[in-house]
Amino acid sequence: MNKLDSALLNILIKDARASYADIARQLGISRAHARTRVQGLVTSGVIEQFSAVVNPEKLGKVISLFIDLKVAPAQLEMVSQELADCQEVVSLYIMSDLQSLHIHTLTDSFESFDAFARRRIFNRPEILSVDCKMLMSRVKHRRGGPRL
Repeated sequence: MNKLDSALLNILIKDARASYADIARQLGISRAHARTRVQGLVTSGVIEQFSAVVNPEKLGKVISLFIDLKVAPAQLEMVSQELADCQEVVSLYIMSDLQSLHIHTLTDSFESFDAFARRRIFNRPEILSVDCKMLMSRVKHRRGGPRL
């Protein structure tokens, strides 16, 4: 990957719907060359998918909470997959200690989050500890993915 590819990716990160003509105009290359570079990045796996960034508040998802779980290591994969399949979970990461999960949830109310926590987290012996914090305000975020 070179500077042209990085610049092209930054355009697509900001707007995955950018046309080849728009990309070409911004980068000072031909439309055909822009198309070839994008297709090459898709084929090589650098671009995994094109997606829309949705504003959760516009969908009524106003309660944003971050949960850190300590899980019995033997149950980590099972618990992480089960939680990843829940609609309330928007991101889930297995951390480097191989017993912690970092989870971001979005719900429409505290009651919805409480129901999720009672159903999926509480009273499970494989979950050793829970730390939960609510998002107060966003200062910087990765809307559209990381900048290169």
